[in-house]
Amino acid sequence: MSKELDLESLRHGKELVKRGFARMQKGGVIMDVVNAKQAKIAEDAGAVAVMALERVPSDIRADGGVARMSNPNMIKEIIECTTIPVMAKCRIGHTAEAKVLEALGVDMIDESEVLTPADPYYHVVKDDFTVPFVCGATSLGEAVRRIWEGSAMIRTKGEAGTGNVVAAMRHARLLQAEIAAVQASTKLEKIATRMVDKFFVLDEEAKGNLGESAGYNAFGKSRKDIEGEVTEILGEIKKLGRLPVVTFTAGGIATPADAALMMQFGMDGIFVGSGIFKSEDPTTMAKAVVEATAHFEDAKLVGKVSEGLGDAMAGLEESKLDTKMAKRGH
Repeated sequence: MSKELDLESLRHGKELVKRGFARMQKGGVIMDVVNAKQAKIAEDAGAVAVMALERVPSDIRADGGVARMSNPNMIKEIIECTTIPVMAKCRIGHTAEAKVLEALGVDMIDESEVLTPADPYYHVVKDDFTVPFVCGATSLGEAVRRIWEGSAMIRTKGEAGTGNVVAAMRHARLLQAEIAAVQASTKLEKIATRMVDKFFVLDEEAKGNLGESAGYNAFGKSRKDIEGEVTEILGEIKKLGRLPVVTFTAGGIATPADAALMMQFGMDGIFVGSGIFKSEDPTTMAKAVVEATAHFEDAKLVGKVSEGLGDAMAGLEESKLDTKMAKRGH
């Protein structure tokens, strides 16, 4: 790369370049926005990027029905009105939606459980794209599968649209515990075998129906090769003591203290959806969450920016949810 930063190549390229673009977002806040006005609020507050979508997760949850990729006109409007990167969501496994988003020129695609999944067996095969992807994970196995597929960023899922941080914390803690187990393990190959099983659920279903199978998977690779590559990723995790890609948190962040909590737990940054624009004062809340994320170790500052915010979004108790979005995905 030339000494002069080539932002376009960082946004669209192969694996190393995709991960480089994702690293540019570290330490920051990515905010869901539904129009140009909200995008301006997010940019002015110091967000490192925005996620363009027609409805914030709390509205998607309340409205029910099938949630799909946002209208391209809305995405283009947000791209044109802001100078920071613009991301957008596609449904899990919906390659056509992802291709449309890439053609629109978004800077990163979120293959998101917030939308209704399109493929009950597989996620998008990401090597076919030049735009980077971010994907959610509730566990190390889910994260490793997405990284193997080509995801440049992982976010712990939490439960989007709830204003309740407990699921985000659960997923972050499980990820931490499983990384510790990998570091202590001398049998990474066996762990890889368990993780790769999810790629062969469809093949096992075919075998159950017919009594025979062909080792089918969506990637055109042998199970042996996939397991070998997953073992290499696990080796990298064992060496690093963390995921080899940028790891954000999401789902239920509703206050500056929530953001600080997750950063203190070792997250690289924060996705905030409903927590900003469902609060009483979105402009002030947006700035406060950005400040708390950047200065998460300064309790006095986090307390100061938490003053005078008005009411946070109304939260939902996890046990009373009709739909657990975090369970979506493979």
